[in-house]
Amino acid sequence: MAVLSSRQSKISPLHLETHDRDIEDLLAKEWLLTNTRGGYASSTVVGCNTRRYHGLLIGSLNPPTNRIMALANCLEMVIRNGAVFNLSTFEFPDAFSPDGFKYLNAFRQDTGAHFDYQLSDVRLTKSVYLLRDSDTVAVGYEFSDINEPVEFVVRPFVGLRNFHSLQKCCTPLLASWTDDGLLVRHNVPESCELFIKCPAALFQKDPQWWFNFVYRCEKERGQDFAEDLWTPGFFKCRIDAPARIVLWANLSDGYDTNKVIFPPLDEIDRDMQRHRRYVTKAAGSNEKLRLLYLAADQFIVKRKAKDATGTTILAGYPWFADWGRDAFIALPGLLLATQRFDEAKSVLTTFADSASDGLIPNCFDDYGGTAHFNSVDASLWFIDAAFRYLRATGDVDTFGKRLLPVIVSIIEAYRVGTRFGICADNDGLITAGDKDTQLTWMDAKYEGVAFTPRYGKAVEVNALWHSVLMQLARFFADDDWLTDTERHKYDFASMAQQAADSFCKLFWNENIGYLNDCVLPDGSADTSLRPNQIFAVSLPFSPLSMSQQQAVVRIVRQRLLTPYGLRTLDPGDPRYVGTYTGPPQQRDRAYHQGTVWPYLMGAFIEAFLKVNDSSEESRKEAAGFIEPLMRHITKAGCLCQLCEIFDGSPPHKPRGCFAQAWSVAELIRACLLIKG
Repeated sequence: MAVLSSRQSKISPLHLETHDRDIEDLLAKEWLLTNTRGGYASSTVVGCNTRRYHGLLIGSLNPPTNRIMALANCLEMVIRNGAVFNLSTFEFPDAFSPDGFKYLNAFRQDTGAHFDYQLSDVRLTKSVYLLRDSDTVAVGYEFSDINEPVEFVVRPFVGLRNFHSLQKCCTPLLASWTDDGLLVRHNVPESCELFIKCPAALFQKDPQWWFNFVYRCEKERGQDFAEDLWTPGFFKCRIDAPARIVLWANLSDGYDTNKVIFPPLDEIDRDMQRHRRYVTKAAGSNEKLRLLYLAADQFIVKRKAKDATGTTILAGYPWFADWGRDAFIALPGLLLATQRFDEAKSVLTTFADSASDGLIPNCFDDYGGTAHFNSVDASLWFIDAAFRYLRATGDVDTFGKRLLPVIVSIIEAYRVGTRFGICADNDGLITAGDKDTQLTWMDAKYEGVAFTPRYGKAVEVNALWHSVLMQLARFFADDDWLTDTERHKYDFASMAQQAADSFCKLFWNENIGYLNDCVLPDGSADTSLRPNQIFAVSLPFSPLSMSQQQAVVRIVRQRLLTPYGLRTLDPGDPRYVGTYTGPPQQRDRAYHQGTVWPYLMGAFIEAFLKVNDSSEESRKEAAGFIEPLMRHITKAGCLCQLCEIFDGSPPHKPRGCFAQAWSVAELIRACLLIKG
């Protein structure tokens, strides 16, 4: 059972006993290390890769995107008196071979990922460290209890492929020995390079292709799941006393590998410890918050925008990059709650600098970095996050000079109309899109089929519109930022009042006692019971009466609340899909048709406390709502992280990205709201 250590010398390490555990259970538990470039290392707690996205080094050639699965895994063997002990575990079509998990006693995660092995009278610990500011991994093997000499062999398996793809044996890979290490690259010009070295061991050239590694998670998702991996040879050394052997790997785009710095492991650990103390400083002695703040840190990375490098937020691991909507929903929890204000400012200004036609980017291209703007709500979440930043920091200078001009341009664009049919209708509410677009967060679409068509007026979009207009009205009532001409043009208070009146008339459905989810351009209402209406209560300003807010919270609690978040559709709806599994089309169909999203718990907790006056009793009840999510972080899925989604139906199996930014962020916010 996973338990958190109470030791204060190292922040909240996680320890998992693995001996005598079922291999199926162990393969369902994953670990994640990240750096500031969008790179990461990840696998299961037995070191067996179950995803195409697993590997010891996944680096970024254009941070935080263009990610390359560089070093997939290693075959590790201890040889004593002719007997071979394999530490590694690989899955092939018919078997686990080798099955080194039987020698694994425990898995631990703190500044790195650690695997404790016991081989008869030889004890060793394998430790994986990912350097914070470069695509460099260190795999250390620390031997103790050596009673007689042994030989140690480590054979690296190379990927050097786009992390979304799979490799086959036709891939032209080459390896050459440099002054002190091995340089692996594709046999094509301008390819990226993987530099591998193991200073305490001798390299023996022995190129091999190993075929049909099975990735069971990909098989479950209905995708290609078998891969061939190439190994250039192996490193070998003799060990006759306690020792530490380190295998290094670095991914580059062709720069001089002699300039790569490989610091001692103890120095890496100390640097990580200093960073973890910085990250968790605002949590004080609260162990739950410390764990969540460390999880939050993994999503904070760098992005090169124009001629400068700024901070951004990755939406999720392993496959998402930075998305505007996700970033600004996550920013209050990841950066403001944790008091990382400079980074919050950088995220806001990084996206603000990329605004176009009154729109904040919805996402950036994985390769060229081109901004895409296909979202109606990302710009409004940007405004909401900017005001939260202002309230948290009092940084009027940044807000007024860097953010406010972009905010005003967004309001103007939405008022008169911009891309994707986004504009304010005659009733003062925002309408957007058509039957061929998916502009809200419920954007699942497969081969032209939109599974949740929400074009026209969406409830959460207009709740956001009203709330940001109210925040602007309050801000300009106290501050003289607008010229007289602009002040006459933007009567935010009147705009907000019109939006509130129209919102109640259009969305409040007296017959069903809660809000319509969407109103289509022809005036017909989609009365589906979905969680989007909770934002009409949770946001800083609500257009609803208190009785209406209470009714919304009540029905959401009754029909949509689960131990892990809110369902995206009422289980009584004939379109409800309770399990998110199968091939892409099947999964996309289920994505917003009942699937549970943990990030929605933040808005629900805020709304629940609001309609109950944040009473002591309501706080205790709210704490019970989030307790299953806190337990999940330390015992299931990706340890020390929170996933993207869960199945809508019990037992609510974790699905999607194994680490999701807004899931962690909104749980942090929920914890702090309950704490008061």
